[in-house]
Amino acid sequence: MDQQLDTPLLAFDPTDPVALTQALVRCPSVTPAEGGALALLATVLASAGYSVHRPVFSADGMPDIENLYARIGTEGPVLVIAGHSDVVPVGDAEAWTRDPFGGVIVDGVLYGRGACDMKGGLAAMISAALRFRRDNPQAPGSIAFLITGDEEGPAINGTIKLLAWAQSRGERFDHCLLGEPTNPASMSDMIKIGRRGSLTGKLTVNGKQGHVGYPHLADNPIRGMVRLLAALDATPLDGGTTHFDPSNLEVTTLDVGNPSSNVVPAQAKAVFNIRFNDSWTPETLAAEIERRLREAAGNLVRYELAFQPTNAVAFLTEPGPFVTMVADAVEAETGKRPALSTTGGTSDARFIKNYCPVVEYGVVGQTMHQIDERVAVADLTALERITHRLLDSYFALQHKP
Repeated sequence: MDQQLDTPLLAFDPTDPVALTQALVRCPSVTPAEGGALALLATVLASAGYSVHRPVFSADGMPDIENLYARIGTEGPVLVIAGHSDVVPVGDAEAWTRDPFGGVIVDGVLYGRGACDMKGGLAAMISAALRFRRDNPQAPGSIAFLITGDEEGPAINGTIKLLAWAQSRGERFDHCLLGEPTNPASMSDMIKIGRRGSLTGKLTVNGKQGHVGYPHLADNPIRGMVRLLAALDATPLDGGTTHFDPSNLEVTTLDVGNPSSNVVPAQAKAVFNIRFNDSWTPETLAAEIERRLREAAGNLVRYELAFQPTNAVAFLTEPGPFVTMVADAVEAETGKRPALSTTGGTSDARFIKNYCPVVEYGVVGQTMHQIDERVAVADLTALERITHRLLDSYFALQHKP
């Protein structure tokens, strides 16, 4: 499904990243609600001459999700800028010191849900692209925007389907800049050139319920669970790779559901998550976990293991001309060379990397998903300048004689 667009007059200058961020924050686009955010961006981009589409994707048992694809230019190379307009819930609204959907600025800081994750980054990059084409109307190549409303949700009706939809229409991308909030403390800190994978396992140890005073008539599953979890944690999964830290396994829940202190429980359950590097695939990692548990259990522990399906695999955008170009733009505007990193959680880059090389760079992410989420106005303007410089370099380099 592709929605029709109109292009009403805007009440602000969309080449101003601060004004555009405020307008976006004021759209309550909590996943899966569109909240007016994509409609606003459609108006902004269509008014600037972009061809804009808003496909809606569906899946059984899942809410419909609105997405946006826009492009200006018909020739290559195509630089696509990706992001998401949806945000997480505000949590306890009474705990906020500012309206979570107000977009107010206090002492040079813009407050609101999504201000840093990632409406601020998206707004700054759109503003930069609009200014670049305004100042360079004959610029070669094409700029595209790939924006989903489902990054903070199940990510089923969002970027993964939007990419396939674009490809089915003949769209091809050369490189992608994803505007996630990558910087820990300052705008010169970090570019992400890859992401770790994520694999979640559910472990159940079966015992026999009984009276604690008659242990020979029972079989305590907690003892077996401790044995198995210790085996998973006894030896590091790996020592890291050139661009990745060592993989890490974290037990996230441990439950027996036992309200009584004088009853041996019948069952113990645990959930663990592994953030893994490019030494592994989900399949090879699952096999290693199964091997460790099998050896530790022997004939003493009865257990069951199940892995959740995952689409989060480890990947790397090899350092090369595009990565260097992004780092050069950051250094030129901030005076410091950013580190190349693969840390953090997952992002939609895991889908985009199947279509073109992808690099992530955005604002400081210290308050993402927190009460009083916020972004410094100076960081928004810095990101706009950095993106503009990148666009200038990208298209000039791609078309040198």
